[in-house]
Amino acid sequence: MKKFFKILLVVVIIAIFFGTLAFLWQKSKTKEIIYDIIEVTSGDIEKSTIAPGKVEPRDEILIKPQVSGIISEVLVEAGDNVKAGDIIAVVKVVPEMSNLSSAESSLNLSIINLEKAQIEFDRQNKLHQSGVISKEDFENAETQLKRSKEEADNAQDRLDIIKDGISKKFAQYSNTQVRATITGMVLDVPIKVGNSVIQANTFNDGTTIASIANMNDIIFKGNVDETEIGRINVRMPISLTIGALQGYLFDAVLEYISPKGVETNGANLFEIRAAVNVPDSVFIRAGYSANAQITLQKSENVTMASESAIEFQADTSYVYRLISETPQKFEKEKVTLGLSDGINIEIKEGVKIGDKLRGSKKIL
Repeated sequence: MKKFFKILLVVVIIAIFFGTLAFLWQKSKTKEIIYDIIEVTSGDIEKSTIAPGKVEPRDEILIKPQVSGIISEVLVEAGDNVKAGDIIAVVKVVPEMSNLSSAESSLNLSIINLEKAQIEFDRQNKLHQSGVISKEDFENAETQLKRSKEEADNAQDRLDIIKDGISKKFAQYSNTQVRATITGMVLDVPIKVGNSVIQANTFNDGTTIASIANMNDIIFKGNVDETEIGRINVRMPISLTIGALQGYLFDAVLEYISPKGVETNGANLFEIRAAVNVPDSVFIRAGYSANAQITLQKSENVTMASESAIEFQADTSYVYRLISETPQKFEKEKVTLGLSDGINIEIKEGVKIGDKLRGSKKIL
């Protein structure tokens, strides 16, 4: 039994020895190095930047009431289209008791004066028909009656305005009827029937009844980093993609670049605005997130190759041109470079279309 274990131990030691030799021999073998081959082609290269932002209507108008009171009726909701002058809500005025009492008193006095003027007119009319008084005295009584009627009507209007905010004579001009000031779409109605509202004054902006905008005039608002803001200009074309509208690419024209940057998370960003060309078949909602691609430089129909084929030594750039495929042999060539988009790069001198260059290393 002991002899068996001795033989087994010798066999294991010999196996380990030869295994180690085989491992070391395998490690000492020269590994074959193969390179990816990159072909020089022709095409367009453009360098662009992406500006994140959102789309919104150019002008969003906030409708405020002209009187303070309580909302008694709301005639529109978000998404409705309205025209300038359309009534969107009605405000019920809450009168002050002192003003109401004074107006009622003025109305009562004007009614008393009207009744007195009517009696006097009837008397003067009979006397004039009998030839007792002159025509002038009759006309004075008639004028006084008309004046009294006008005063009574005005007193009634004042009372109606204080009580209800509206008079029968000028109902179409009532400031209790909140009207749209522009033609467009209602974006938001933040109030409900029963809400108290106040008019705009020097101490308060007033309660917003609704916001209205022309959704046919859409702009893009975004931000560009300070490192790229110097390479864009007003009237540059922009390609716009909207996250909520996959598959659509919108054309836009840059129309504004902010002269002042704002620091955000350690970076200076400058606001830009661009007018968006929206097809009639597409509806864009206010506030959609969007990305604007701005082309900073573009070279068309140039000789180019992948940037992985370029090697740099000091201020000089080189490529290795393939001269033999089996085995792979390369010839070092000095090249002059042009525009790069981060993936492909323009090669102005040193190679021609169809040449094959050395790329990334692969070890077999």
